[in-house]
Amino acid sequence: MFENRPNRSDEVVFVGRSNVGKSTIMRELTGHSFETGGKPGVTRSPNHYDWASQDFMLSDLPGFGFMSGVPEDVREEIKTEVVQYVERHADDIMVAVLVVDGKSVIDIIDRHSGEGEIPHDVEMFHFLQELDIPTVVAVNKMDKVDDRDERLNDLCDRLGIYPPWKQWQETIAPITAKKGSIQTLKDAARHHLEEQKRDDLKQFF
Repeated sequence: MFENRPNRSDEVVFVGRSNVGKSTIMRELTGHSFETGGKPGVTRSPNHYDWASQDFMLSDLPGFGFMSGVPEDVREEIKTEVVQYVERHADDIMVAVLVVDGKSVIDIIDRHSGEGEIPHDVEMFHFLQELDIPTVVAVNKMDKVDDRDERLNDLCDRLGIYPPWKQWQETIAPITAKKGSIQTLKDAARHHLEEQKRDDLKQFF
């Protein structure tokens, strides 16, 4: 289990599949690089960023879902640990950021939408909602997407929220982290911190 959590009460967590750009977003927000494994599934424990003097940290949780070369039982174990971590610390998590790859997310969701199967991204979104954790879906790599509005509307549809996506700007944040374009994510996170009367934490976004 993830036992290395620093003793900080307030937290913003980043969850998502492997290779969707969580570490790049963390680097954009903090100015620091994080150790990421050369291949998916290598990062087995969270990266906690607790640099601030405030009782606050950002946490990048290990990627879940399909990873080539990683046995299924290990993949399931990682996903279970991520879910249990979020559940255990739900009261301390101010905002959860679910990071998805804008280019491939619809295909991946549709591929795993068979009978009795719930795609990981959709399942994680609903899980966070059930825990009453304010959630932002950071739709990364949008520079590679041509039909931007259509893609984001399709994502809303798959997540069970009504399109058009533009009415959900505190929930759906199209970004391109590699190019430093993450303002929509910052705005959405600040919105949720404001709602919780935590203006003191907005400086981190």
